[in-house]
Amino acid sequence: MHFLSPLLENYITDHSQSEPKVLQELTKETHLKVIQPRMITGHFQGRALSLLSKIINPKTILEIGTYTGYSAICLAEGLQKNGTLHTIDVNQELVEMQRTYFDKSGFGSQIIQHTGDALKLIPDMDETFDLIFIDAEKASYDHYFETVLKKTRPGSVILSDNVLWSGKVVEPLQPKDKVTKILLDYNKKLKEDPRVETVLLPIRDGLTLSRVL
Repeated sequence: MHFLSPLLENYITDHSQSEPKVLQELTKETHLKVIQPRMITGHFQGRALSLLSKIINPKTILEIGTYTGYSAICLAEGLQKNGTLHTIDVNQELVEMQRTYFDKSGFGSQIIQHTGDALKLIPDMDETFDLIFIDAEKASYDHYFETVLKKTRPGSVILSDNVLWSGKVVEPLQPKDKVTKILLDYNKKLKEDPRVETVLLPIRDGLTLSRVL
């Protein structure tokens, strides 16, 4: 679902920071070679992630859901000089492509790739994260949130992507639509959870920003 007219979307993109060349190249290759290329973060949301990361200036970032690496590069733009970004994905086939563009971006030495189940990998990470981006299997969002919350400090920021779910969150809920129900519950939980303060931003398919208290 497009929440704004194409004319407005183009205007917003045209009046936001330009997309770096390396990300233009990554977008093109993703569309040529990878299934479901619409999953890529894209120019406008990518610049929003980049600017948020630069404002936070994190030393440590955790990303759940690497895909082809677009969002990881955007988030890495805000890392401190000696900072690190850990990114997790279940798809082994994309690791080489991710690494190619991580290195092209200039952030390769700061980005650590992990392949496997995030819920099993995260508890073993000896890190406290300043910024976390959740963008993987929607059915596991609540589990991801509870797992990463244990790896934060007061002031850490947790971003959750696709929380508007193509507008399905405001449409009549279909009885068999389990994912939308999970996201409805997740959005309600973040709004009411006393451990965080939350604002839902209408960026692309919905991006929730939660600050740990």
